[in-house]
Amino acid sequence: MKRAGTAMVVAGLAVVGLVGCDSGESTSKGATTTAKPVLWNPCTEISDAALTEAGVDPATEEKGVAGVPQPGWEICGWMAPKYGLTVYASAKSLAEFEAKPGNVDFTDVTVAGRPGRKFKVAGDSRNLICDVVFATQGGVVQLEVMNRASLDGLEEPCVYLNNAASALVPTFPR
Repeated sequence: MKRAGTAMVVAGLAVVGLVGCDSGESTSKGATTTAKPVLWNPCTEISDAALTEAGVDPATEEKGVAGVPQPGWEICGWMAPKYGLTVYASAKSLAEFEAKPGNVDFTDVTVAGRPGRKFKVAGDSRNLICDVVFATQGGVVQLEVMNRASLDGLEEPCVYLNNAASALVPTFPR
C-alpha cells in the first residue's frame, strides 16, 4: 500500500515536470527549442490617452473574457456609455481566423488607413457587434465593438468602431 502511494506521488511529480517543460526555453547548452511567440498585449500597449480618445474609460479595463485569460490570446476590453470595446491579439494567421466556425461574411475594409477584414459573428441577429481583424507580422489583432443590448436608439456598432479606430489602430503592431 505504501509503495502504491509513493508511485502516485512520483507519477504526479512527473506530470508537473512535463507541464513545466512547455516554457519554450532550453536549459542545455547548444540545444534550442522553439519558443512560444510573445503576443502583443493591448492592456499594456494601448495608452490611457488613446483609450480616452477612442471614447472608452481606461478605468473599466477587463483582461481576458469576463476576467478569464484565454490560452493563445491577449485580450483587453473597456466600456463606453453605449458600447464595449475589446481588442484581441493572437499568433493565429488570418487564414486560421477566417476558417474558425462562427466567423462569417468577411469583407475587405480600410479602417484608420489600415487594411483589414470586417466580419460577422454567426448568431448576431440584433446587429450588436462589429468586428475587424488586421493581419500582423506575428498573427492577428481584432478590434470589436459591442453595443449595449439594454439601450435603444444606438448607432450601428461599426460607426462606433470606426470612430474609436482612429485612436487605436495606429497602436496595433504591423
